[in-house]
Amino acid sequence: MKQTLLTLFSLLIMNTLSAQNKTLVAYFSHTGENYGVGYIEKGNTAIVAEEIQKLAGADLFEIQTVRTYSDNHKTCCDEAKEELNKQARPELKQNVKDMSQYDVVYLGWPCWWGTYPMAVATFIELNDNLKGKTIVPFTTHEGSGFGSSLRDLKKACPDATIKQGLSIQGRDAKTSQQTVKDFVERQ
Repeated sequence: MKQTLLTLFSLLIMNTLSAQNKTLVAYFSHTGENYGVGYIEKGNTAIVAEEIQKLAGADLFEIQTVRTYSDNHKTCCDEAKEELNKQARPELKQNVKDMSQYDVVYLGWPCWWGTYPMAVATFIELNDNLKGKTIVPFTTHEGSGFGSSLRDLKKACPDATIKQGLSIQGRDAKTSQQTVKDFVERQ
């Protein structure tokens, strides 16, 4: 009887902690022609995001823009540079229904022009600059790492706790399971 009560008590505590620390993986990813891996049907950041979601037992949200970026690598780079230069905030197809339920947000993006895409800036602003959240950043790139995106994230989210992030080269996304597992276990 004592063992049963202890087990029930342990489950109650675990469920309470889990409910208090609900986690979201929000990410922006791009398909089409890619500098490091050729044409891809699933974006490198999406691959990493799905692995984090599975390992962390989190909800998954893809940041999608109303306007579709070009499949052509050079054209997409030009579009991204123009948005960055204008500090544009591209319209999103949808937003998270209730961000208040999440304490931890894994936030991911491909590094474009040394920072996160402007679609991620839109997401951040639509969600009250992730005020009070713990943000765990991750990025895919082809040599730039995070660039200035962590500094930009700290500036955009001054009232959030930003943890050490994960940077994965795009061509390694498909084989990064162990790296992602180690990263999630450290959080």
